[in-house]
Amino acid sequence: MADVASVSDLSQLSIEELADVPVTSVSKSAEPLSDAAAAIYVISHEEIRRSGATTLPEILRLAPNLEVAQVSGSGYAITARGFNGTTTNNGAGNKLLVLIDGRSVYTPLYGGVFWDLQNVLPEDIDRIEVISGPGAALWGANAVNGVINIITRSSGDTQGLSVSIDGGSLEYGASAQYGGAISPDATFRVYAQAYDRDDDQTTSGASGHDSWDKVQTGFRIDWHPGDALVTFQGDAFTGSEEQSAPPNAVIGGANILGRWTQPFSDRSSLQVQGYYDYNTLYLPGSLGDALTTFDLDIQHSFAWGSWNDIVWGGGARLYTDRYSNIASIQFLPPVTTQNLENVFVQDTMSVTNSVKLILGAKLENDPFVGLQPLPSARISWKPTSTSLLWAAVSRAVRAPTLWDRDLNELVGGQTILTGGDFQSEKLIAYEAGYRAQPIPDLSFSINTFYNMYTDLRSIEFRSGTSLPLVYANDMEGNTYGAEFWGSYRMTDWWTFSAGFNVLEEDLKFKPGSIVLTGTQIAGNDPSHQVTLKSSWDLPHDVEFDIDARYIGALPDPAVPAYWGLDARVGWRMTDHLELALSGTNLAGKHTEFGPIPGGYVFSPEVLLALKWKP
Repeated sequence: MADVASVSDLSQLSIEELADVPVTSVSKSAEPLSDAAAAIYVISHEEIRRSGATTLPEILRLAPNLEVAQVSGSGYAITARGFNGTTTNNGAGNKLLVLIDGRSVYTPLYGGVFWDLQNVLPEDIDRIEVISGPGAALWGANAVNGVINIITRSSGDTQGLSVSIDGGSLEYGASAQYGGAISPDATFRVYAQAYDRDDDQTTSGASGHDSWDKVQTGFRIDWHPGDALVTFQGDAFTGSEEQSAPPNAVIGGANILGRWTQPFSDRSSLQVQGYYDYNTLYLPGSLGDALTTFDLDIQHSFAWGSWNDIVWGGGARLYTDRYSNIASIQFLPPVTTQNLENVFVQDTMSVTNSVKLILGAKLENDPFVGLQPLPSARISWKPTSTSLLWAAVSRAVRAPTLWDRDLNELVGGQTILTGGDFQSEKLIAYEAGYRAQPIPDLSFSINTFYNMYTDLRSIEFRSGTSLPLVYANDMEGNTYGAEFWGSYRMTDWWTFSAGFNVLEEDLKFKPGSIVLTGTQIAGNDPSHQVTLKSSWDLPHDVEFDIDARYIGALPDPAVPAYWGLDARVGWRMTDHLELALSGTNLAGKHTEFGPIPGGYVFSPEVLLALKWKP
């Protein structure tokens, strides 16, 4: 097998070689994608480059096992296997864990991700590992329906000067980056980026007043003292977002991360990682939140005998959330400082040469509900060297947030909704999958799941029929479905990929619930979606890519099904200079995440990009 672990540019790898790309999100240790016992899709660096996408949410559309819906110019609702929130329920899913180089970016305010606060230069992304299905035994609470792990490139792989300038019908931006050597064992890079997007329209044809801009800068240093690897990296950003009534919203933040990895042998290593993260989002008249996070994690992997590979560790997180109260929305207390601790262990046992049993568990001490056990059991079987059958059963939880416990909504000074004694939402998940590469140029993955949810969030009267209402755990139900994706290299210059997802949700309220809102409070999801992609390498260093997607209708708030079509033509003019023309939403105007009327309409866009790379 080729040493693909050292390959940062996957552009020249065949489909057969891509199956051996190492992934770390399934077992917290490197293993070939073909051996990973989970529903995992890897967005490669080359896919990102050829997509022409400029933001993380648009890049995540490349994963066929995700739901990605644009809410506004800067807002997105993203999830896996349902529960994508509603416009009256924070507009985003709260059961998806997102990491950038091991730094968790979900907010304890409501359990989702403020996607406008997160960005990585597309050229700096090595790969994005997208798991649909629970990963709580390794990653903890909120890794309920999926895990997104964004992994950036080493500074040693981004040496020299690179510059990118793009502009089009709705957005424009620029970035510059320089990488160099500090010593024979240490490299660095620094970058700066500016981005600006104009207003979209609403369904009534009026201006959406959702334009926004952002400036971001950062660095990374990689040092190899002996066999070890030490990494330091950080980012800082600021921006503004237009609102329907002035003044504009203000966003900003900074983070710094340090990681030390010491290998002891091919099957043993120690990793220590710590980070500091600060971000703020201030929407005058509606929301003001500043979050400070300190996190420390330790992980040790080792072999026990010839057939046990064990990874274990623990961590602690301290966060302080400062909320700016207004008359109608208040968090009490407005300043909250809480601790989160965990320990975990997972053992991968080679029962035979082709069968592996993976047992793991995490014990997490949540500040609201105390100790939470998060076990998982997986089994995999390789009937041939190019196929894998796997099955899993897991427990995961969505822990209470400040929104569930400390929120108070008032009308005329009267509290109408308040946080109650909300407990964790719980999931028992059953999964099975089959991954195969029957011929070198064809690979595919089929996954099925059955999820049993209890104690889902509902809104109830605290006592009797008098106000205030409270958040409670009086909803439950099941979801089930299937996911398929595959790629076929038809010729040396033409590759075709496809994906298809089906999701059924059967939710209900427990006896005694007042059934105030209906089950749509849990999420607004399509029952099916289709993705199609075709990539051509044409003569004279010309590339042509087409991405099409069909997203089924959303039930409540109702949003019609739509076709989305994106395309890109790229021309490598010289060894260092690339010119590309991209188009998005070329199938026509559409709304992706209601309500209608009142939602945003996204129109066809074009973008011309010029890039200089070393």
